[in-house]
Amino acid sequence: MPRSFLAQARKVDEATPDTRSREVDFLRAAAITVVVLGHWTIIAVSVGGGINPHGLLDQARWTHPLTWVFQVMPIFFLVGGYSNALSWRSARRRNIGYAEWLRARLRRLGLPLIPLLLVWLVTCVIAVAAGAEPAAVQLASQMALVPTWFLAAYLLVVIVAPPCLILWEKWGWWSIIVGIGLAGVIDVISIATESTLAGYPNYLLVWASFHQFGYAWLDDRLTSLKRCAALFAIGAIGLGLLVGFGPYPVSMITAGTDAISNSSPTRVTMAFLGMAQAGIVLMLRRPLAALLRSPGLWFVTVMVNQRIMTWFLWHLTALTALANVLIGLDADAVLPEPLTGIWWLTRPLWAIALLAITGVLVAIFGRFESPQPDDRPAPPTWMPIAASAAICAGLAIMADTGMVDGHGVTWIWPLLPIVGMLAFGVVRLPGRRTAED
Repeated sequence: MPRSFLAQARKVDEATPDTRSREVDFLRAAAITVVVLGHWTIIAVSVGGGINPHGLLDQARWTHPLTWVFQVMPIFFLVGGYSNALSWRSARRRNIGYAEWLRARLRRLGLPLIPLLLVWLVTCVIAVAAGAEPAAVQLASQMALVPTWFLAAYLLVVIVAPPCLILWEKWGWWSIIVGIGLAGVIDVISIATESTLAGYPNYLLVWASFHQFGYAWLDDRLTSLKRCAALFAIGAIGLGLLVGFGPYPVSMITAGTDAISNSSPTRVTMAFLGMAQAGIVLMLRRPLAALLRSPGLWFVTVMVNQRIMTWFLWHLTALTALANVLIGLDADAVLPEPLTGIWWLTRPLWAIALLAITGVLVAIFGRFESPQPDDRPAPPTWMPIAASAAICAGLAIMADTGMVDGHGVTWIWPLLPIVGMLAFGVVRLPGRRTAED
């Protein structure tokens, strides 16, 4: 190991306060990394079949139970609950209001979106003008923007995090139980009426309810092995009953062969999956914290977290770009038939190639995760909420339809989040008044 790496790792380790929960940062980085590697594996690419978003799950049903391990988005919401509660309580102590707090969260989450949306908008315009099939461009943009559905759902949860924290502080576990119960009612209505749209409220209900387990973690309500084991048992048994006797499929990641999806829209099964996963990781919290005292591991964790949004947002752009280049070159030699022996053997090489491309994209666009300090006066409350609505609306539609339809490029949806951030004060424009003016 190079001495410069060790020296830098020790410097970062020594600068980290003892009060910082290192396992929170590690779990956030690990969850996103598992999602990235999972996407790169699940999506099947071949010269004859093109890009199949659910290729592995559609062709190999034996992989469906594995999604109970590799669908780790609940872990991200768990650590999000911990971090958002910590952040909001700190803001309250410093007399920072909700609007200023929400604007700061939006800057951290929303600014890295701007280059992604602009790059794909320009790409789609050029591709359609050059005569590319609109359906192919639509699929490419939709594939690349799949990560934005998660960001839209997470932004919804961030908006309601402070009021949900009040509910947690007043009602404790009942605030979670009631939320998950309401999510179950939404599922019954959505599945009974065969209406996907009716299930959309669960993007908020399920994740906002589960997000509160992060509050419980922060408040030391999930520190004992007994409670963590109970949480795991409730989650595992509940999930088993819902899948075994209910209408829910085994796969926790959307598969084209399933009649309904557990994740699109989010179903109550995801809350129970999250409970089982949270029970396990919180039982391992102390050994993990001890392991993260290693300067090298902690340094890698810090580096990943510094560019975690860029890493997540661009990883499918890397796949889409490489896949289309290789398909265009008829590169059968490097695109073996999915699920064959050679395909499995080459998955590590495929991941390394995509990692290299994503690394270049992170180096170029990662600076958007480090905006200049924002010392402007607090905005009116409606402004960051309006910006959030614009971001969520645009992202939700593009994650489902991409940027192109039968009539060409749909300009409104990629521009809506950007215009919303500009118009409602998330982006700091030159010449704006600061707190000292």
